[in-house]
Amino acid sequence: MFGSLFEFLFKYRPLVFSEGRLSFESPIAATLLVPAVLLIAALAVLTYRSVAGRATARDRIMLAALRAGALAVVAFALLRPTLLVSSIVPQQNYVGLLVDDSRSMRIMDGDAPRSAFVTQQLGPESPLVEQLEDRFQLRWFGFSATTERVRGPGVLTYTGGSTRISPALDRVREDLAPVPLSGIVLVSDGADNSALGLTESLLALRAARVPVYTVGLGRSRYERDIELSRVSTPRSVLKGSSLVVDLIVSQTGYSGRTIQILVEDDGRIVGSQDVELAGDGEPVPVRVQFTAEEAGARRFTFRVPAQQDELVIENNEQEALISVRDDRRKVLFYEGEPRWEVAFMRRAVADDENVQLVVLQRTAENKYLRLAVDSAEELFQGFPRTREELFTYDALVLGTIEASAFTQEQMRMIADFVGDRGGGLLTLGGPHSFAEGGWIGTPLADVLPVDIETSSPIDTLFFDSLKVSPTRAGLAHPATQLAGSEKASRARWDSLPRITTANRLGGLKPGATALLEGKGDELRSEPVLSFQRYGRGLSVTLGAQDTWLWQMVPPLEDLSHETFWRQMLRWLVNDTPDQVAVTLPSDRSAPGESVRITATVADQAYLRLNSSMVTARVTAPGGTVSEFPLDWTIEQDGEYQAVFTPIETGLYRIDVEATNGEKKLDGEPAFINVAESRSEYFGSQLNESLLRRIADETGGRYYTPAKVASLAEDLSITGRGSTAIEEKDLWDMPILLLILLSMMAAEWLYRRRKGLA
Repeated sequence: MFGSLFEFLFKYRPLVFSEGRLSFESPIAATLLVPAVLLIAALAVLTYRSVAGRATARDRIMLAALRAGALAVVAFALLRPTLLVSSIVPQQNYVGLLVDDSRSMRIMDGDAPRSAFVTQQLGPESPLVEQLEDRFQLRWFGFSATTERVRGPGVLTYTGGSTRISPALDRVREDLAPVPLSGIVLVSDGADNSALGLTESLLALRAARVPVYTVGLGRSRYERDIELSRVSTPRSVLKGSSLVVDLIVSQTGYSGRTIQILVEDDGRIVGSQDVELAGDGEPVPVRVQFTAEEAGARRFTFRVPAQQDELVIENNEQEALISVRDDRRKVLFYEGEPRWEVAFMRRAVADDENVQLVVLQRTAENKYLRLAVDSAEELFQGFPRTREELFTYDALVLGTIEASAFTQEQMRMIADFVGDRGGGLLTLGGPHSFAEGGWIGTPLADVLPVDIETSSPIDTLFFDSLKVSPTRAGLAHPATQLAGSEKASRARWDSLPRITTANRLGGLKPGATALLEGKGDELRSEPVLSFQRYGRGLSVTLGAQDTWLWQMVPPLEDLSHETFWRQMLRWLVNDTPDQVAVTLPSDRSAPGESVRITATVADQAYLRLNSSMVTARVTAPGGTVSEFPLDWTIEQDGEYQAVFTPIETGLYRIDVEATNGEKKLDGEPAFINVAESRSEYFGSQLNESLLRRIADETGGRYYTPAKVASLAEDLSITGRGSTAIEEKDLWDMPILLLILLSMMAAEWLYRRRKGLA
């Protein structure tokens, strides 16, 4: 509205004035301008100086000012003012038109998809394109995951799986660098999902003096929509493990409504959770609990059923690939004295086919009880004395055992077991554990998630009774879930009896997390179960000494103790890597998108190997097997990489084998699901702020579809390239006539009011 009114009064749009320079066409303008103004003012004063009658000095001044103003307008017009504007020379400059070819352009905004703007406004016979073709040489580009030169917008299919604006701008700038480039026109909804920063691309465009003119399509806010925006799952778990998955749900138009989130395993519902939605735009964190019951690479789908009048239903669903392993993991439990904790822990995991609890219990000096060992030689000499022997286990549990029971080398081995091997370590409370066991200052103390320094004397007996309850983090952690929901799990914890501790533990270390806390006789909360990541592995501390008391509470069929210990030991071994560990950047890829395979290779002592022959065997969904050699990265010891490009959609299996001399090493296979990306439907609203930033930082302009008609003229004025000076007359602006008539009318009315007419 303002722009139209301005153009009516001043002949030209504000942009022309901001880019132009005022000049006067009359050759005597510069020398006569000041004298002419003074002469006009003098004539006006003389005209009313001798006016008699009822005119006062104030009246004469007012009338003289109105007369002088009118004469000044006439004088200004007679000086022939012009606006000098630098304008593009027709057909000597180029414009790159960069059009979004991704799936989000199919989203319906009103009665038509976003792509309808391209068809209607950028078609071969559209007025806008005709205006652009009259002034510029046009070069068309379509972009989504990649950027391609096209003949025109008619060949675009809007099937791209992602929107990558930064590389698209780089491609156009580089392709058109040899020609005089006036600017780039970017037509998009701005829903960039490439995770690539724009800063470097914008700096390059600004350095090359290439402005970008952005056209934003779509709605900045949906009226009614639900989006399942994030799902966080582990990459792999043991069969039968309980999973607690965090999700984020956001919505507009459904505030206060209760919806259901469904979890499906290849179409079979394995879990659900009711969620009450918050206010519009407020994300709601949700936790869904279910069990991974079937082995193999499982594709779990998390879905919100489509709601009434929902605009985009494709963003109601997320898929995650989880490798459910059915192998057997070994845990070594080293206990310094006979106690009930060993028997009850063994009973808790007796039926778990995926966890082998090997017990080494000291019964007297240099005498041990060995349980569940695989051979007569295993642990025959007591606690392992070499890295190779200790590192055959996936996790280590230390009961009440004093530091003097270990050599200094064994202490360092335990620390390396966690940091280098990537194993899980659980340290239990007891009269000979932590500070009471002389652990202060040992390598093991560095691994623990809690401080064990204490100002209290450690030569006196310490004892406290604790009522244990989960922390906020503990309610969400799969290891401390005792029931199918957070509410039921908290109620189960509240029903358990008190347990005891014989250790003074300090506070949590930076980066550590408490899952269980206990209140003692002084009603002061202290961490009971806490953990931290240490190197490649996991370190967990349980400060209590008699969790077996949880099994003694009636009714005896209560399985809280069994559930807790089964989940604890599974947690310890879940992420323990093999000698050959394979990682992928994501569990999902699109056809034609490169996938980087990274493998770390270590010997039995888990020392990294840089001289191995490493090969990846990739099995496609159709059964075709391809082999790729992996090269040592040099930057990291024992790290090898290769890249392959999947074409076929479906589930790919990746097995990596390393040959070290005559010995062959392998590990767990990795899986990746290759499918068309759905990311275009998440966060697909118009990102106006991003498009404005691109325009502002490069010297361009931002347009809505309603204002894009002026694009060709704006490019002619503000674009770069070959230009010529264009003169635009200002003497006949309607505003000058309106001012002149207004002053003349005001003078006549004033004289009439004062009786001078």
